[in-house]
Order: sequence, then structure tokens, then C-alpha cells
Amino acid sequence: MIKEAVILAGGLGTRLQTVVADRPKAMALINGKPFLDYQLDYLDRMGVEHVVLSVGYKRELIMGHYGHTYKNIRINYAVEEEPMGTGGGVKLAMQKVEGASAFVMNGDTLFRINYHKFLNIHRSKNSKLSIVLREVDDVSRYGCIEIDDDGRITGFTEKGSASGPGLINGGVYLINKAFFESFHLPGKFSIEKDLFEKYYQQYPFYGILCRQYFIDIGIPEDFAKAQDDFKEFEHL
Repeated sequence: MIKEAVILAGGLGTRLQTVVADRPKAMALINGKPFLDYQLDYLDRMGVEHVVLSVGYKRELIMGHYGHTYKNIRINYAVEEEPMGTGGGVKLAMQKVEGASAFVMNGDTLFRINYHKFLNIHRSKNSKLSIVLREVDDVSRYGCIEIDDDGRITGFTEKGSASGPGLINGGVYLINKAFFESFHLPGKFSIEKDLFEKYYQQYPFYGILCRQYFIDIGIPEDFAKAQDDFKEFEHL
């Protein structure tokens, strides 16, 4: 089992400013607890022992709250002095990953997947980079991803240019560190645009469909929905 994860927790949360104006998006309070607590709780249950938090905006709130341990998890920080995009945040954090591969996830998304099963499928495909996919009724907010019968990614559709049911990027990845670093990407870049969408035809990137609980709190409506949904997680 891979026991390391990177969480992108440096986001400002522009679309959430009306309801969360004073803290990073990952620290938005859900029933009085930071959203990041719920992510770390789940990773702890899944056996993850080392998390690298990629932080930027108001990072002192995150670092002051967690320090260097949370339950059974050891925490390190990759500090963005200026916004570096999702790819730049991952690149910085990967320098602190100690093993050959790590799970990588967005700090505003909770996807309660079975990480053990995800890893097994990833390995069975001999994949260097895998993305967890989620089926939704309307892809227009997210853009969509197409896969072939074997799960290999065959196409990306831009956000807003497609609608209706389809598969979206669930914001959870499994990335081989050496493979990722072999691209020599700049300090500031988008992992979605400048890596996934640029190189999926050259390399076998896989999309793995999961149907477990998923929420992205990036808009006020889903932030409000999380307040109700997460009540049941308190008892798990």
C-alpha cells in the first residue's frame, strides 16, 4: 500500500468568497471543522501515514492548526510563495514525497474511494499516472474525460463545452514521482492542461471509475450540501 499523499490546499476559493471569506478553501468550516480534517480523517482510515500539504494563501492558518501531525499522519508542507497553479503545487510537494509514488488530491474535494482498490487497478494496468473518474448527470461544470474499454484515457472535453451525463475528473490521482519529474515542467503550470491533456496520447494515462461518495465544495451550493452530508461521517 502507498502510504503517502499530496493535498493541494493553497487555493483561494474565489467562488466561495460569499460564504468563506477569511480562510483558505481547504479550511472552510463544515459543521465547525475544517474541510481538510475530513480529508485527513479518511486518509488516516485508509492507512496513509505521510501527507504533504501544498499551501499558499493564508498558509499560517493551516500550519498553525495542524503542525506536523494529525492522528497517525505525519505532515510536511510545500510552501508556494506565489500561486503556482495545480501543477506547480504538485511539483513542489513531490520534492517532499519519500517513496516512488503518491496519491494526489484537490483540497476542496472529498472522494471516499477505496484507495487499496485504486492502487491495485493502477498496478494491474502498469500505469504511471491514473485519475479517479466520477459519473455525473451534467458535466458542464467540470468538463469530461473519455476512456476506452480498457480504461485508457482517449480524450478531454473543456469545461462548458459539453453537457449531459458523463465522466469527470474526480480530483484524485496516483502519480509515479520519477515519471512526473521526467517532464521538466516549469515552476508554474496546470497539471490538468499542461500534463494530462498535453501528454495523454503519448503515454498510457488511465481513468478509473469509482462510484463512492463525492463532493466538490467549490461553489456555495455544494458547500451548503456538505454541512448536511458530513454529519454522518462524524459517527464513522
